[in-house]
Amino acid sequence: MEVHILAYEWTDTNKHWLIEVPIRIAAYIVIALVARYILHRMIDRAANRSRRTRGTPDQDSVNKPPLLRHLRDKAPLSVAGMKAAERRRQRAQTIGSVLKSTVSIVMLIWVLLSVLNVVGVNIAPFIASAGIVGLAIGFGAQNLVRDFVTGVFMLLEDQYGVGDNVDLGEAVGEVESVGLRVTTVRDIDGTLWYVRNGEITRVGNMSQDYAVARVELPVALTADITQAETVAVEAAEETLEDPELAAKVLGKPEMLGVQDVSRDLLTLRMTIKTRPNAQWSVQRRLRRDILRAFDENGIELPIRPPRVYAVPDE
Repeated sequence: MEVHILAYEWTDTNKHWLIEVPIRIAAYIVIALVARYILHRMIDRAANRSRRTRGTPDQDSVNKPPLLRHLRDKAPLSVAGMKAAERRRQRAQTIGSVLKSTVSIVMLIWVLLSVLNVVGVNIAPFIASAGIVGLAIGFGAQNLVRDFVTGVFMLLEDQYGVGDNVDLGEAVGEVESVGLRVTTVRDIDGTLWYVRNGEITRVGNMSQDYAVARVELPVALTADITQAETVAVEAAEETLEDPELAAKVLGKPEMLGVQDVSRDLLTLRMTIKTRPNAQWSVQRRLRRDILRAFDENGIELPIRPPRVYAVPDE
């Protein structure tokens, strides 16, 4: 009788380990792979598919991917044009890549814990150990974690993008690439700066929404200020009749008046609202034409007295 009972128990154990356990493990793996595939497809569609709407040509060409539809966006369609479309595409792809990696990691951890539970291993110590290991890794790689978290929030808030002119403190120039850990900026001298996202404490973006061209005009102390202001405004308005320059401007020139007075000269300030990244070219063109108009209308420009150097006695 005892021999028959042992044979029955041995057969039942074989059924459990050779049939039930492999089937359950295979089922968990298949479920994880299918869920991962479906979620990755959903993320790809949300990151890459654009919704076509009826409107102006600019609106049709720069529609936002569904992944970014409810996120904050600082690049208006009327200002950014096709650059906004490229910026949104890169932003959506980067966020999509992060979401896909997160899904893969979660699915892998779930499968491992499920397999251990199926084979009869107590997973409670593993969960506790994972928490301790994660805490240790967080302390050891806190700079890396800070860079990553800052990069994620920077993308979600759309603080800057590729092609923007930014001031990140030590690095000032045009953004060439935006990553989750590092942002690269090319300055006016051609130097490429690699800036860790976690070290960026402030961002000055000169390419969002609009810019302001600020024109400083030096005038002699003896000049007629009222005439100088009138000539400057008329010269600026005449310059803006150029279609190429007018396309960069969003408003009319505004004369603010005397900005500074020194011993040798006084400075007039004029401002005009422009499209992003167009303020510098507008400034240079207005300075040239206004100074030429000053010369034609007899507006005196400051002339610094020559320096006198003492000659030592021989």
